[in-house]
Amino acid sequence: MHFFLEWKNSQFSPAHFKPHSVIWPDQSQRSFIFVVSKADLDKEKLRFVKVIWDFRYWRVRQKLIDTQERTSYTLTVKKQYLINLDRRVAEVEKRTGAQIVLAVIERSDAYPELPWKAFALGAAVTGLLVSVQEMVRPGWTSGSEMLLAVALTLATGVTGALLCVYAPAFARLFLDAHRASAEVRQYASSLFLSREMFATRRRTGILLLVSLFERHVVVLPDTGLGQRLSQDALQVIISRITTTLKKGQVDRALEDGLGSLEDVLAGTATGESEENELPNGIVEEKGQ
Repeated sequence: MHFFLEWKNSQFSPAHFKPHSVIWPDQSQRSFIFVVSKADLDKEKLRFVKVIWDFRYWRVRQKLIDTQERTSYTLTVKKQYLINLDRRVAEVEKRTGAQIVLAVIERSDAYPELPWKAFALGAAVTGLLVSVQEMVRPGWTSGSEMLLAVALTLATGVTGALLCVYAPAFARLFLDAHRASAEVRQYASSLFLSREMFATRRRTGILLLVSLFERHVVVLPDTGLGQRLSQDALQVIISRITTTLKKGQVDRALEDGLGSLEDVLAGTATGESEENELPNGIVEEKGQ
């Protein structure tokens, strides 16, 4: 576990805290970013807490890096790329006036019916094959052969069910596209509300959510962006992200989504400087 600490006070040197932990300085914003391990933070806990509460210009953003609590997405993405995406979000927000939140969800629903579908299909196919074999080979069937046929039928069904649990690609074969779309949309709406993305001053929040299991993308803008983002524009953005996502390049898909949002919204930006009202860090959840 690591913690990102963003320093925004020009009266103190970041070297006062952790000079070896500085990732990059941003002289334009007079801020510095630190990466501090949990062990270091525990040792300096009282010191950091005191500084954070004494100076109003401190902001702490906690991120879990390369641990089992992260989704499968973050296990394949370098830490530096996560930081670059944060900075890219800030750049796009500055150009467009929108408040953008990126979210990567492992799966939007548990889909308990998928293992049962796989079990039913496996058992049905095996039972059919056994029946065909008995038809082409007439004669008496012993008890042991019947028992073997039943065991084989059940074993095939159980194997299919287990593959659905442990192999997402196999489980995806039994996933209904309309149900998946509805679940991802519902998850995005719930996340939008729970994270209070509607609470921006001009209602310019926008959620860009990628659900990995369903390979589905939702772009959910607030009412303040309704006239600037038509349904056709949203479909173009989603199509571009989905194309890259199918190649397994989640980081590139997010970057493409930011680029598409920038292309669409930059032309209608008011030019007024907007305060950063929503966090730029990627929201990552395992989902259901």
